[in-house]
Amino acid sequence: MAFDFKKEYKEFYMPKNKPTMIEIPKMNYIAVRGKGDPNEENGEYKSSIGLLYGIAFTIKMSYKGPHPIDGFFEYVVPPLEGLWWQENSLGLDYARKKDMHFISMIRLPDFVTKEDFAWAVREATKKKRQDFSKAEFFPYDEGLCVQCMHIGSYDNEPATVELMHDYMKANGYELDITDTRYHHEIYLSDPRKCDVSKLKTVVRHPIRKAE
Repeated sequence: MAFDFKKEYKEFYMPKNKPTMIEIPKMNYIAVRGKGDPNEENGEYKSSIGLLYGIAFTIKMSYKGPHPIDGFFEYVVPPLEGLWWQENSLGLDYARKKDMHFISMIRLPDFVTKEDFAWAVREATKKKRQDFSKAEFFPYDEGLCVQCMHIGSYDNEPATVELMHDYMKANGYELDITDTRYHHEIYLSDPRKCDVSKLKTVVRHPIRKAE
């Protein structure tokens, strides 16, 4: 049975649809940075997803090829995630999607080293005849956060965010979004196959003890 991060770490990937606080450990990701409306058909965001999965599946299938990875075990590729921000803003204005910056990412198993990642970039580039140089090995130490399962359209996330912030303040914490801690989304549904009213997205915000 392949290791499934969503099932083994339910506290990170399957929270309830009410806010909770959680300490997130440092994790390594495949990441691609960009800017622009995520819904734009030929935009940077949709391009980033192809790059992420190209490398993710190269690593996942590496055991069948010439590059054995020390400590490798078979696993299900973790879900797509995204860190989002807009210049000079603590929140996201969903009416200004063209101004969004993002780090699109997929979690890497801990056994994947920087050297293994560099190999996967070279291998994907060679096999798919595509430029994967925008992809990076990205460690992210998220720390203390408030999170909640959001069900429905991405455009309706502000209501869930408001619940999270009310919960945070009621428990003596404040928002800690900075240039290294971001609005974080984890996508558990494929919007191409799922009714928009049933989309499941983990929304996570960094927090700190209120002063």
